[in-house]
Amino acid sequence: MSREPIINLSDIHLTLKSDAGPVNILRGIDLTVQQGETIGIVGPSGSGKSTLMSIMAGLEHPTSGSVQIAGEHLENLGEDALARFRRANIGIVFQSFHLIPTMTALENVAIPLELAGEKEAFSVAASRLEAVGLADRATHYPAQLSGGEQQRVALARALSTSPKILLADEPTGNLDGKTGDIIVDLMFQLHEREGTTMVLITHDDALARKCTHQIHLEDGRVVSRENIQEEALTGE
Repeated sequence: MSREPIINLSDIHLTLKSDAGPVNILRGIDLTVQQGETIGIVGPSGSGKSTLMSIMAGLEHPTSGSVQIAGEHLENLGEDALARFRRANIGIVFQSFHLIPTMTALENVAIPLELAGEKEAFSVAASRLEAVGLADRATHYPAQLSGGEQQRVALARALSTSPKILLADEPTGNLDGKTGDIIVDLMFQLHEREGTTMVLITHDDALARKCTHQIHLEDGRVVSRENIQEEALTGE
C-alpha cells in the first residue's frame, strides 16, 4: 500500500512581473517527499531554492500548479487559514534567525505555543531550550547570545509545536564552520528523535549529502534527484 507524501508539489510555476517583462522564477517543479525523509535542496544563487521553500510553507503563492502539504491543498486556503496551518504543521528556521530582540530566549520560543493556545507554553518552551542545550540562557535576550546560540533558539522555536515538517533556509549561512556543524548535528539529532520531515535549503553540498535525498535546482527547474541513502547502502 502506497503512502501519501507529506509534501507533493505538482507542476509549480512562479512568474513575477518586472519593468523588463515577466521573470520566470520556478519553471514546472515536481517534488514529492515522504514522511520522515530529509531533503537537501542545492543549486546556485538565483536557482529558486528559497522561493520553493516559501511555497512549501504557504508564504508564497505559485502562479500555477498544486501545492499539497500534510494532506492540505494550500492553494485553497486564505491567509488566516494558512497561518493556522503553518502553526500546526510547519516549523521554519531562517538564516538570519528572526528572533524578537525585546524578548528573552524563553519568550521567543514560547510565542508559537501561546498563539496555538498551549496552556503550558513556557514549560514546553523551557523543555525545547533544554533540548538544544540552552536551558541556562533562557532569560537572555538575543543581543546577549552568540550567533550559534541565537540559531539554536530559532531551532527550538521552530520545533516548539512539534511540527510535522521542518523547513530550514541556509541555517548555517551566518555561522562559522564549527558552530554550523553543531547546529547541523543538533538538527539531525532532533529529526532522529522525533521523526520530523526535514527540508534544508543550502549551498553546502556536504550538508545536503547528510540527507536521505538531494535535489539539485538550476534556473527554476529540478535537474537531478539523488537517493543518498540508497547510494550508501549499495556502495555507489
